[in-house]
Amino acid sequence: MLNIYRYETDREALKKQLERSVTFEPEVERTVHDILAAVRSGGDKALLDYTERFQGVRLQEMTVSGEEIRRAYEQADSRFIGVLEEAYRNITAFHRHEIEKSFFYEAEGGVILGQRVTPMERAMLYVPGGKAAYPSSLLMNAAPAQVAGVGQIFLTTPCDSEGNVSSHILAAAAVAGIGSVYKLGGAQAVAAFAFGTESIPKVDSITGPGNKYVALAKKQVFGHVAIDSIAGPSEVVIIADESADPDFIVLDMFAQAEHDPDASAVLITPSESLADAVRQRAANRIETMLRKEVIAASLSSNGAVVITGSMEEACRVSDSLAPEHLELHVENPWDLLGSIHHAGAIFMGAYSCETVGDYFAGPNHTLPTNGTARFFSPLSVRDFIKHTSIISYSRRQLLSCGEKIASFADHEGLQAHAEAVRERLRKA
Repeated sequence: MLNIYRYETDREALKKQLERSVTFEPEVERTVHDILAAVRSGGDKALLDYTERFQGVRLQEMTVSGEEIRRAYEQADSRFIGVLEEAYRNITAFHRHEIEKSFFYEAEGGVILGQRVTPMERAMLYVPGGKAAYPSSLLMNAAPAQVAGVGQIFLTTPCDSEGNVSSHILAAAAVAGIGSVYKLGGAQAVAAFAFGTESIPKVDSITGPGNKYVALAKKQVFGHVAIDSIAGPSEVVIIADESADPDFIVLDMFAQAEHDPDASAVLITPSESLADAVRQRAANRIETMLRKEVIAASLSSNGAVVITGSMEEACRVSDSLAPEHLELHVENPWDLLGSIHHAGAIFMGAYSCETVGDYFAGPNHTLPTNGTARFFSPLSVRDFIKHTSIISYSRRQLLSCGEKIASFADHEGLQAHAEAVRERLRKA
């Protein structure tokens, strides 16, 4: 189930085992293209047709009523509501530290320059539903949008064949104060909010994870709306030394693998004894897991135990993968932090397991996958704001440097640019 690779000698085999792709199958691309085109031209009818085809219900009403949301909150287990509320406070508190302020300053010659920070007017948050419901994703998407000050926040999640939305998601919506909840899923939902229909508002930003059809739909509507990222299968890398607890490592790898057969879980360690212990205990514990088939498929296809020559080499291997989640099961994790350059989120020490970040700690769990942590960042308040440059030039300053500006335009062959400045100089 878990193969051991020696980095010094097995690099090519390891590369093949852990290879991730950000491309999509041609048939998926064709399907998504057709759905986007149909909803863009056909509006509500096309949206309802696809909902009936893929979700199994002909919706009479696309939104969840306020009464349904209130009832889900009141009927939910009070302890679960308490956990949701505390988690949401933690997430919101973290994102408040990301708030950006507009700035202005006076430059030479009475010039005022600056940058204005304003929130998006409308955002759609996509929350997976269907086979599995993720209220945690709702909280993680809602908090930064609300902290940013987005004017209108719409949430959509797939309903079941009876037209019902998960009560856990509705309870989380109540906790987050989200009142506009739609029963739509898939590429058709992304299309509806990206282009707008008779009943669905066109938004400025779409965020949230989904299956490959949702991910590709977001990719294709980018430019009509802003998006957070193109989410792929989830992944974790664990760097560990001889002090690590093999049972902690096994369960953290299982926790990642149980998401999906395409998920990836990798241990990197210079300790051969730890590598052997993890491999053996994984084999012993797999039968106790409810999702053992999914876990086994994930670890066999996309998992690995990598033995390196040193901890420094372990860090380099991790950086080459640029994982979504990186756990440091080492004696002094803060000493290692400076050697790590690429990861979506880093979990410091044996008691900072990924599960803590997924649900409760506060930093966002919507993270870059497929090695894109080299250049993408976690979902944040920054995904729900925009920056506008402010330029206030004075007559005096234009007289001082206008000819320099005009000559710059001359060198680019743009006559009107240059004359726009010189006309002002002539009339000043």
